[in-house]
Amino acid sequence: MQTQTKVCQNCKKDFVIEPEDFNFYEKIKVPPPSFCPECRLRRRLAFRNERFLFKIKCAFSGKEIFSTISPDADAVVYENAVWFSDKWDPLDYGQDFDFSRPFFEQLNELLHKVPLYAQSSIFGVNSEYSSNYTALKNCYLVFNSNYSENCAYSTNLTHSRQCIDCSFVGKSENCYECFWLNSCANCFWSVQCHDSYNLYFSKSCVGCNDCFGCVNLRNKKYCLFNQSLSKEEYQEFLRKFNSESQEEIQKWAEEAKKLWSKNPVRFMEGVKNANVSGEYIHNCKNVRDSYMAIDTQDSRYTSFVEKGPVKDCYDYSAWGNGAELIYESSSCGLGVNGLRFCYEMWSTARNAEYSLFCVSSSDIFGCVGLHNKQFCIFNKQYSETEYKKLRQKIIAHMNDMPYRDKKGNVYTYGEFFPPMLSLYAHNKTMAEEFFPKGKDEALEGGYFWEDLKEKDYKPTIRGSELVDNNVIIKDNVLKEIILCASWEQDPQKALLKNCSKAFRIIESELQFYRRLKIPLPLCCHNCRHHDRNLNRQPMQLWDRKCMCEKKEHGHKGRCSVEFETSYAPERPEIVYCEKCYQKEVY
Repeated sequence: MQTQTKVCQNCKKDFVIEPEDFNFYEKIKVPPPSFCPECRLRRRLAFRNERFLFKIKCAFSGKEIFSTISPDADAVVYENAVWFSDKWDPLDYGQDFDFSRPFFEQLNELLHKVPLYAQSSIFGVNSEYSSNYTALKNCYLVFNSNYSENCAYSTNLTHSRQCIDCSFVGKSENCYECFWLNSCANCFWSVQCHDSYNLYFSKSCVGCNDCFGCVNLRNKKYCLFNQSLSKEEYQEFLRKFNSESQEEIQKWAEEAKKLWSKNPVRFMEGVKNANVSGEYIHNCKNVRDSYMAIDTQDSRYTSFVEKGPVKDCYDYSAWGNGAELIYESSSCGLGVNGLRFCYEMWSTARNAEYSLFCVSSSDIFGCVGLHNKQFCIFNKQYSETEYKKLRQKIIAHMNDMPYRDKKGNVYTYGEFFPPMLSLYAHNKTMAEEFFPKGKDEALEGGYFWEDLKEKDYKPTIRGSELVDNNVIIKDNVLKEIILCASWEQDPQKALLKNCSKAFRIIESELQFYRRLKIPLPLCCHNCRHHDRNLNRQPMQLWDRKCMCEKKEHGHKGRCSVEFETSYAPERPEIVYCEKCYQKEVY
């Protein structure tokens, strides 16, 4: 097929479908989308609660448990141990399809009847306060992570140990307040570094060690604000650096950012790639318009697929770990194949459409909460022949009697779930984190919203009272309920960060701070997460030209190379193409 321009039915903007896109749609037998890529992404992210846990009662036993599904969602939730047992049968909720009603209305009713598992987690040890993970051990409030241990207050960790307050970190150890690291150790307040150790306040350094306040270095050591020192000079500076002082941390962080701003940035953060576009791409091939993709190939419009391998996927958000042929799906992974329009599907789920919270099942359509089932529609068992015939009839019915959401958008076969099927408040999802709507707009769009609920405890100390070098050595801080400093300063702005208002220090966390001589945090983990991710680039791309004007880089006048970048034209950064950037830093 030739390139085709369509108008998004949601935002009314033009978007382009290219020949290779049509080839993929034909490969998995789906019609082309009627929403643009950004609107598709926003909608999928509204089905992803990555970091928030709620205390609820298991609908089976009455036991108090933690769940990513809020009580306000009006869903039936079982603790994982019960859900995965033989104490109940999801086929008991099976129903015939009603051809007099829209498909999505019936699916929404089924979603609120069938028991759902409390947390999307597997192979966990002593990590009950974490969720959306595979194989965590001794982790506390760690989310969307894999194969990590002894970590806390972090997201998107893979094969890491002893990390606190980190985001998007892989194969790293003893790191604090870092973003987008790979194969690093003993790094603090640093971003976008690889294969390095003993870094403070550094950015975009590779193969470096013992550097402080540096940027764009390669294979360097004993550097202070990009100036080489002798080993003795560097160690003397570190002896004078009081890493336990919040005031000094703030001072050096500001100094480092001044240097960062004077140095060029690469148009895209990524290493070991071939034929890719997007942002935060690592070890990928033939991956376009994607965000935070690792070990992925032949895919487009993917995001947060940080555990490979991932292959032949379009419009796929969150997870990976052996995913192939996935389209318009979210929160699916671990050996999944052939999923279309699904979320919360994992552990070898295959050939599923419009299904939710199902594991180890295949050839299902419009199902909820199944495990180890095949040839089911609306949780009712069929023979293979019956299944195929009924599936075709329902697809035709979805096109003849489409569902319309609050905004008037039409949902036929080929579109992801409408907003009413999201079990998560918009302000607790990744959609609000990357594309904030605010309460009124979210409600108008058909999502729901959760205001901060007052807790039955009162703070015993203010975050601003955690004086440098004093409280950290006292064990009684473990008994304190700390008022978040962000809330002290401005409650309304704090709410935009999903501030929890108060927080505690746990014992393993305190030992970490003592061992690495780090001051106690002044803000709750939600505010720290928000502030740390200010280092993160947006999920949008702009067409720009390289800003390099250095003749020694092989061009006369300003470089003419064009590219797509997540740095908007009005941003102050100096943005270079790959060739000019490499000549600048190598």
